[in-house]
Amino acid sequence: MKITLIGLGNEYGDITLRAKTALDNSPLIMARNSGTESFKSLSGYEVRVLDDIYKSSRNFDTLNKKLAAEVLKAAKESDVCYCVDGSVTEDEGCKIILSRHKDCEVLDSVSKGAAAYGAARLRAVQPVYVSAYSVGDLKSCRAACVYDVDCEYIAGEVKIRLSDIFGEETECAFISGGRAKKIRIYEIDRQKEYGENCAVAVEEADFLQRDRYDFYDLVHMVKLLRAPGGCPWDRAQTSESIKTNMIEEAYELVDAIERGDADGMEEEAGDVLLQAAFHSVMEEEKGEFTAADALTRVVKKLIFRHSHIFGKDKAGSETEALGVWEKNKEKEKGQTTFTETLLAVPKNFPACMRAQKVGKRAAKCGFDFLSSVSASEKIWEEVQEMVDRQLEEDKEGTFEEAGDVLFAAINTVRLAGVDAEEALRAATDKFIERFAACERLITEDGKNIKDVTGDGLLFDYYWEMAKNALDTDKNR
Repeated sequence: MKITLIGLGNEYGDITLRAKTALDNSPLIMARNSGTESFKSLSGYEVRVLDDIYKSSRNFDTLNKKLAAEVLKAAKESDVCYCVDGSVTEDEGCKIILSRHKDCEVLDSVSKGAAAYGAARLRAVQPVYVSAYSVGDLKSCRAACVYDVDCEYIAGEVKIRLSDIFGEETECAFISGGRAKKIRIYEIDRQKEYGENCAVAVEEADFLQRDRYDFYDLVHMVKLLRAPGGCPWDRAQTSESIKTNMIEEAYELVDAIERGDADGMEEEAGDVLLQAAFHSVMEEEKGEFTAADALTRVVKKLIFRHSHIFGKDKAGSETEALGVWEKNKEKEKGQTTFTETLLAVPKNFPACMRAQKVGKRAAKCGFDFLSSVSASEKIWEEVQEMVDRQLEEDKEGTFEEAGDVLFAAINTVRLAGVDAEEALRAATDKFIERFAACERLITEDGKNIKDVTGDGLLFDYYWEMAKNALDTDKNR
């Protein structure tokens, strides 16, 4: 049987003439609820109202499913006109019906969002309309109208989402009963009354005056700077000329993380994103790819590599999850040999990091030492070979064997479960700390460190004093 979905609009009389004709000829008229102003347009008709389903539903998801099920059930017996307040396109129950019933006709009316936005009298001509119950799905946009703000809790959810997109200090319009008043976004959950006819409308400020920006605003800013009449320095840059900036910014972010500096992390994370935006814009100028292409690629990559979440693979532990990730990564990159996985490690990684990663990947085919203890034996072998080359005054041989010593040491560290890069950095920091303490003690005794270093025993005396003093401080 046929289902005709009718939008009643927001006020009495919003219903269309075509909808009236359909109602006049319908054997069964059903309505979502009777507590709205637009329901009065059905006066004079015999209507089966579904108010009772509201009382038996725990949440709106359940409500919409039950409403749709009731209409679909009735349509098995006769044609049905199902009426909802506002617009059919806004109603989640109607969307379910449209997806499940082939013979449907939509006779729509003024949407809640359009009515509210009209009352707000804002400048933007293409706002995004969304129910307050789906406001979490709202993405960045130029303007938005959120309807169904029917309680303080939901108003709080709307405030949080709009604050994230537009900024909590941004002015918006709170609409109730067809009337709008100007408030700030942070005031949305501080109003006296809420109801089904309440909505919030907001539009972004001029670009340079906004309280909040997103990644695409950052991309737009880079484009402005590189446009004719923009910044001469920004316009002159290429991906090659600023490639080291990304490394510097990444290190500064890591430094802020290690300091536990949340404010610094916020700033440096922004700088890393700026570099990503810069490279995306420059590649877009060359017709290679856009920021949207890069973002799409990384999201698709995450979906593909997390097949234990979004696919059929299983992973019950961190180790198993990492194994799935690595398997999918090799498949994604078309790697069929272990050599290809080694060659894929970037050559411009810090040397310790690259060596450790190469050793780890080689170990996956079984090419590894039995333990860190057996690996340590290789260190002494390589040290002896390096000493032999030094005694022979073989500079090239010494260079090669020195690399072997370091590579053997990193393999030993790796098998001991230690990150070589972090360990070496910590050791360097410790050396600097002890050296500073040693020099301070020497200076306090009225001596010059250059003179003391010439006397091995005397320098060792001060070095041990510095070590003991620092160890004592740490153990307090």
